[in-house]
Amino acid sequence: MIEVLLVRTSLSRLASRPAAATLLAIAVAAVGLGPAASPAAAATIPAGAGSYSDSRPAGTSGPTTNTGAPVTPKLTTAARDKPVPTNDWWSSLAYQRYGDNPYSTPMYGHPLTYQAKASGLEVGYPTTPAIVGDGRQYEYAHKADLTVGLSGLNSPDTKADAWSDWTVTPYWADGSRTFRATIGHGMPFVYAKGSGGDARITTASTPTVFSDDGNVLGITVAGHHYALFAPTGSDWNVSGTAITAGLGGKDYFSLAVLPSTDALATYRKYAFSFVTGSQVAWQSTGGTVKATYSLTTEAKEGTERGTLQALYRHQWLHTTDALTPYTYVSPRGTMKVRESASFTTSQKNNGVVPALPASSGVDKARLAGYLNEVANASDPFSGAADTYWTGKALGRLAQLVPVADQIGETATRDKLLGLMKGRLQEWFTAGGASEFSYDKDWKTLTGYPASYGSDTELNDHHFHYSYYVYAAAIIAQYDQAWAADSAWGTMIKHLIRDTANPSRTDSAYPFLRGFDVYAGHSWASGHQGFAAGNNQESSSESINLSAGLVLWGAATGDNNLRDLGSFLLTTESEAITQYWFDASQQVFPASFGHDTVGMVWGSGGAYSTWWTANPEEIHGINVLPVTGGSLHLAREKAAIKRNIAEMERENGGPAQEWRDLLWQFESLSDPAAAKAKWDGVNGNYEPEQGESKAHTYHWINTLNTVGAPDMTVSGDLPTSAVFSKDGTRTYTAHNHGSTARTVTFSDGKTLSVPARSTATSTGPGGSNPDPEEPGPSTGNTFRLKSGGVLTTATTDPAGADTIASADGVNRDGTPYRPTVYEVKKVNGKVASGAATAFRLRVDAGTKVGLAPQVRVSYDLTGDGTFDRAETFRYFATDPVNGWEEYSQASGAQATTGSLGELKNGTVRLEVWNALGNGTSQVQTGTDAAVLKIPYV
Repeated sequence: MIEVLLVRTSLSRLASRPAAATLLAIAVAAVGLGPAASPAAAATIPAGAGSYSDSRPAGTSGPTTNTGAPVTPKLTTAARDKPVPTNDWWSSLAYQRYGDNPYSTPMYGHPLTYQAKASGLEVGYPTTPAIVGDGRQYEYAHKADLTVGLSGLNSPDTKADAWSDWTVTPYWADGSRTFRATIGHGMPFVYAKGSGGDARITTASTPTVFSDDGNVLGITVAGHHYALFAPTGSDWNVSGTAITAGLGGKDYFSLAVLPSTDALATYRKYAFSFVTGSQVAWQSTGGTVKATYSLTTEAKEGTERGTLQALYRHQWLHTTDALTPYTYVSPRGTMKVRESASFTTSQKNNGVVPALPASSGVDKARLAGYLNEVANASDPFSGAADTYWTGKALGRLAQLVPVADQIGETATRDKLLGLMKGRLQEWFTAGGASEFSYDKDWKTLTGYPASYGSDTELNDHHFHYSYYVYAAAIIAQYDQAWAADSAWGTMIKHLIRDTANPSRTDSAYPFLRGFDVYAGHSWASGHQGFAAGNNQESSSESINLSAGLVLWGAATGDNNLRDLGSFLLTTESEAITQYWFDASQQVFPASFGHDTVGMVWGSGGAYSTWWTANPEEIHGINVLPVTGGSLHLAREKAAIKRNIAEMERENGGPAQEWRDLLWQFESLSDPAAAKAKWDGVNGNYEPEQGESKAHTYHWINTLNTVGAPDMTVSGDLPTSAVFSKDGTRTYTAHNHGSTARTVTFSDGKTLSVPARSTATSTGPGGSNPDPEEPGPSTGNTFRLKSGGVLTTATTDPAGADTIASADGVNRDGTPYRPTVYEVKKVNGKVASGAATAFRLRVDAGTKVGLAPQVRVSYDLTGDGTFDRAETFRYFATDPVNGWEEYSQASGAQATTGSLGELKNGTVRLEVWNALGNGTSQVQTGTDAAVLKIPYV
């Protein structure tokens, strides 16, 4: 059973803090963030114009056990000087939160789960979810199928011995035996090394042997299939629940969880290709973020260096790399297996803007009045003292600076900037009532006064510091001298290095502390000391840090840091879409009766928060703070509508406490509905503590004028965005640079942006130079024509065809009564670097829960056999009349076969409803109904 989530009785229902939950650890490439040396042994360490201390303020505490005793990292001698990435999926190996457990709590690697104990490593594969907590939580809890170790192993503790971007090697030693096991996300294998004893597997129940080939043994335990691999020449011996093998002078063996018994031969190929490390590399160019996830391996026998990796849903939705038919169950939905040591994902860059564009829908006088209420308040920081609430107050002010500038209220803008600078400088100067202190044991920078376990449990640094980085980025936009390293920039870089350090060689801070690059999101708990693994509640505050990195990097000219922010934001956005909001409705168990979760755990998810069961906070905690980095949420507009509808059902009516946050969230999907709610209150409400009437008024009325964010189009500058209303797009971009530049959008629109300025333009868009986005019909671009035809003709009239109902059955991935369009006698050669692309307009009317899906197939020779088939992820339509754009940007779901030269070939596009119980329509005969094939 998962641990009961603690309710914070000290916080009111109005408190806007998710509490005790995550730091930020991710793996990326080095970016210049200043010196990597450990601080000097002095009471105060200078950092530009600022400083921090090397010892905690009197009366405060650093990391402790649950009893309050000081604790230091639990590392082997080999790892002792290496900064440990706290806030990871395996952090309990290094952080002994409970004095009576020197091993670990359950660790959720997926598909396997683990827990260290005296005799070795428990291994499980949970495949059946449990619904607990009055139906508010689902979990795939760890339950050991077997324990892997050495005969006689009885270690007094387990330590972290080595780690990389998403793998870790725990270590056991009892004076006679030593044992190591390398485990990781997406790894079906456990790679074991030991000395002083035979390999020993202890099963939870008597196993069934389905294959015995000497050193390779196939067993089934609790309905799960495992393969055990000992060195060549060894032989496994089964005696009840004990399985042993002599290692014959070798020190290695491995095991794997199999998707089926007939997979044994495939997995056997990689049994001795031991994983030794993992690393992600990324790039952000031309409006696209690409990431390559690679494992390094060592051949213990033979020469095989390949391996098998299980990809999470947020990964396989965005890769075109070949996948095997093998799959695994996980709390994040189906994992799909790739037979390779690497894979690459590609996503449109989710842009970040300092503010929404200027619009005619905003009454400047009214907005100026709201701005003055904040700027002239007796205490603009609302009594904030600790790192979190100070951050919230900084964030509230930061959102108003570019808004004030936009309407010409420069005096108000400068007053807000002055307030922010003054408070940041207080925190960035050691020795006062508030300061930052460096802990040399844990290699972390903690702000005091601390809150929500940011000091004693290493929780939430990425949440708290996100506001400082974001506020500093806004200051830097207007005052570059303030942000210089010689001034206050060095202190900001220390906060970045603590939370999102891009360097793997920095001796002072770990590589991406809390961002889990493979899981695709951050973790909040510093000790991971829960039966349910680690957790993250406020995913949106994690996004706030990534957005801050984009803006800080852009404002200070550090494009590498800017692009790191783009990678983190774009990756986490898809994870949030799938694992917090279940936008595709393919992740949460059918028995879990909610459309969203407030918290994601290693074992599953919970419709809850740390401090309240109020639905408004459960839904709002993954929205706040609303900023120019929140636009990514608009990618799944139907999910927003489901989310708001569930909140109102659970709440017994519209939001009252966090109404402003939820209005702004709704405006990303339905601006008119959000404005109606704002107008109904007419400013007579109490803002959420990180919000203001000025920001909410500007946000809602701007989006009502320019339309919701159009996430089908991206710009080649990360600080750009597109909005769409009634067929008209509004393009905006901010150029932080010192020279003018032209921003090119993926629909062909260009926008000239002066230096250090924002530019905005409207229009239907231009021609399309992007090979991934189909434009008007050409020789390799076909319009859909009613009657089932694909044609290059441009004279056919516009029309619409009906897409049949899915009849209430999940048809994801399998065409069901598809509407088919086809062209024959096609000749062409494959275009290097190109890919299939389509753009369709679909409409479900007012029907709820429909989702059209596309498959494109190629019969290369016209012989009736389709040699290549590409199935794309379905598109969830909204229950509102009007066309919506569906394109290949939704991501590839499955690909079979290979492309080759077309010789009198046939190309076919099928579209069907993957979900729902009703018909929908697809437009025909226009340049918004096209298929572009990767041929010349």
